[in-house]
Order: sequence, then structure tokens, then C-alpha cells
Amino acid sequence: MRACIFGASGGIGAALVAQLAAREDVAEVFALSRRPTAGGGKVVPLAFDLTDEASIASAAARMGEGGGIDLAIVATGILTTPGGKGPEKGWAQVDGAVMAEVFALNTIGPALIAKHVLPLLPRAERSVFAVLSARVGSIGDNRLGGWHSYRASKAALNMLVRNWAIELVRVRPGAIAVALHPGTVDTDLSQPFQRGVPQDRLFTPERSAGHLLDVIDGLTQKDSGGLFARDGSRIDY
Repeated sequence: MRACIFGASGGIGAALVAQLAAREDVAEVFALSRRPTAGGGKVVPLAFDLTDEASIASAAARMGEGGGIDLAIVATGILTTPGGKGPEKGWAQVDGAVMAEVFALNTIGPALIAKHVLPLLPRAERSVFAVLSARVGSIGDNRLGGWHSYRASKAALNMLVRNWAIELVRVRPGAIAVALHPGTVDTDLSQPFQRGVPQDRLFTPERSAGHLLDVIDGLTQKDSGGLFARDGSRIDY
């Protein structure tokens, strides 16, 4: 199996790379980030910029040189902008520029990755394209409101996953496209929002990566297009 992880420098992404590289059924792992570190063994570092489609296309072309991709995971995303804006607590805090930046990284970037990586999936054999989403992106599960840009960007990402699943049935019937909710993970992304999270509900990146790979390993074709929690349960869109 050949795998690729977009966002390999993040907490969950790095853990996914390490755990996949340790598996006997994995021959090669492409670790994609803005500033790749040295690889080694099965790990092949590649550079990409989530806001630069040309860099995504170049990375995909490099991965396609040695054959197809059997597993692709997009482990990118933001809660707050690099400038420290968001998430909003109410509608009065909505800022168009901030919202555009959140959508660029949480929704448009993964869509561009899908554009260039989905064609690398095998035409008939089982393969998986997974994106890290969030339970708060579920419209049906929303009871608290707020976090407008983040919620909306993840809801849009969930819709894209559903679209990809429908299209894949026609062109790559063995492929599965899913969105995954990793839970609250102890990373820089969630650190400002961990207060009040019970210790048994706050996971290390390594544990979260293990949960996510277990879910991926158990997916079947009927799961394509769905949003799943770390324990494998389906979350209503």
C-alpha cells in the first residue's frame, strides 16, 4: 500500500505518518507539509502549500510517478487564523476576510487536494480518501451555535466529501471518500479550547491517529460519503 498524508508536520499528521510507516502492509508514505523535514525508510517528504494549487499539482505528479495512491489523508485545518482571529462567539464578530481565510484552508485547500489526488486512486481496487473534519460541522448535531466560520467551513467540507463519493462510484468504484472527526486532540490547534475537556476525552496525537486508522481499516463501500467519529460511529450531517 502507498499512502500520503497532507499536513504531515501537525500533531495528528506526524503521528499518522509514523504509524503508517511502521505497518508491514505499507510500502511508502508521502509526508506532505510546507517545510518538509528529512525522510528515511518508507517516508518520502514532499512540499506543498494548501493555498497554492500549483504546488499541490506538483506533489501529486511526483506521487503518481511510482504508481497509484491507496490511502490519502488530509490532516490540515485551522480553528483560528495565523493572526489569531476567531472562532467567533456570535454573528457580530463575523469578519469577511477572516471567514475567507478559514474557508481557504478548511474547505478550498482540501478540495484542491482532492482534485489532484483522487485521479491517483486505483480504478477498481479498494482505496480511501479521508479528510479530517469535525463534529461541530454537523448541521443536525449543532446545539450551541457560534464558531460560524469554522462550523460552516467544515459543513462545506462534509458536503464535498459526499459529492466526491457520488462521483467516485462512477469512475473509481473501489474508492471510499470519508470525513473523520478525531475528537479533541492535544495539539496546538486545540490548546486554547481544552479548558473543561475531561482528561479521558482529551487524546494524544498518537492515540488519535491509531483511532483514525482503525476506522479507516474498517470502512466499506457503503460508508463512502459519510462523517465518522473516532470510534467508528456515524455522525449525522
